Amino acid sequence: MILIADDDLAVRTSLGLLLKQAGYAARAVATPEAVLTAVQQALPRLLLLDMNFSLDTSGHDGLKLLAQLKRLYPALPVVLITGWGSITLAVEGMKAGAAEFVTKPWNNDALLQTIRTILRLHEPDAETDPVGLSRRQLDQQYDFRAIVGQDARLLHVLRNVGQVAATDASVLIEGESGTGKELIAEAVHLNSQRRRQPFVKVNLGGISASLFESEMFGHRRGAFTDAKTDRVGRFELANGGTIFLDEIGELDLGSQVKLLRVLQDRTYEVLGDSKPRRLDIRVICATNRNLTDMVQQGRFREDLFYRINLITVRLPALRERPEDIPLLVQHFVDSLRATYHRPALKVGARARHWLQEQPLPGNIRELKNLVERAVLVSGKDELGPEDFQAQFQPAPARISEPGELPEPGTITLDELEARMIRRTLEHYGGNISRVAKALGLSRGALYRRLEKYAIPFDAE
Repeated sequence: MILIADDDLAVRTSLGLLLKQAGYAARAVATPEAVLTAVQQALPRLLLLDMNFSLDTSGHDGLKLLAQLKRLYPALPVVLITGWGSITLAVEGMKAGAAEFVTKPWNNDALLQTIRTILRLHEPDAETDPVGLSRRQLDQQYDFRAIVGQDARLLHVLRNVGQVAATDASVLIEGESGTGKELIAEAVHLNSQRRRQPFVKVNLGGISASLFESEMFGHRRGAFTDAKTDRVGRFELANGGTIFLDEIGELDLGSQVKLLRVLQDRTYEVLGDSKPRRLDIRVICATNRNLTDMVQQGRFREDLFYRINLITVRLPALRERPEDIPLLVQHFVDSLRATYHRPALKVGARARHWLQEQPLPGNIRELKNLVERAVLVSGKDELGPEDFQAQFQPAPARISEPGELPEPGTITLDELEARMIRRTLEHYGGNISRVAKALGLSRGALYRRLEKYAIPFDAE
């Protein structure tokens, strides 16, 4: 049974009919007291909870009721219903334990999709629950062929992916650059009911604020000066399927508002055409940034953050799963063996062990590039540690003038910081005190960074 809690008779009636037509048993109540009584009598599968039960429309009565319910029935999934202007309150509700929020006026299809998703996430089928499955069992049940590894941390990620793929839950994939976030996004799509529909990838870091609407929503000819022809937007290309928004942390605040509107209402307008268009889409986002910190700093909208991370998947860095490095090396060598027609190509045991001991801050991408460079430069069929050592240090970024920064996209902040620490260590002959002072760090902060980047140093 789904419980509807709203003081508006029209809303209760409308939602009741919608749920009945969709095959759900539903009950509607009008007051917070009636909600508590109904839940006590029979715990519902889901509660649709309005934010306002009083004339002041502050939403505080809804938040108070939510807090009571989560304290008494923490496992009860709650979907908040609120007006667009009260999204800030809905975000407070998400912090208090709500599963999702829906704005009025709602779209029936989108609301039913949300209900199906929440019910599926909170009532997993015991026969298909992936928790505890081995890599072999996961491969028998899901399509993870593009993902290499069997480390416990990776298996935990794959189990989560398998569990949420069948739903339409929005997924936020977090992880350092090069950890395979795109592969995980593809795995979610391939194991979903949308697998036969489009999977559209969008690198938001490569789209300027001025082009965001045109790229994402499309435009009509003549919509602006350079619009010579009609353009189909990325959302329209992905309609019916999945859209993967990579590097979402790079999006400016103005574009974040526009994206939130689309994700909330599941509608958009093509530039030069004012007719709203409906979207049936699943959204997967990825970032190598800490969005929580960005929200606190005011650089990422809190309401958008809660809209995109119904499910969060955190990918481990490669240094956290070193046992998978030989498997990845073998996978890359198998591919290169066919690409370069070198059937005898292999990597020796000593080389595999050496690679396992490297920090590889660029993660899987760095390892792949390192293996390919070693294969191309070395003429040997069996690669040893020396072949990788010769290619290990990346070429320093071109700096034509003192103080010039590398070109955007050529280096990550972590790589830049590690490089600067190494250069400063060399400049001061390894004197930790002088290095810390030059970098504006305390000795403790410097030691933490030396350990983070596996930079050797002499203890003082």
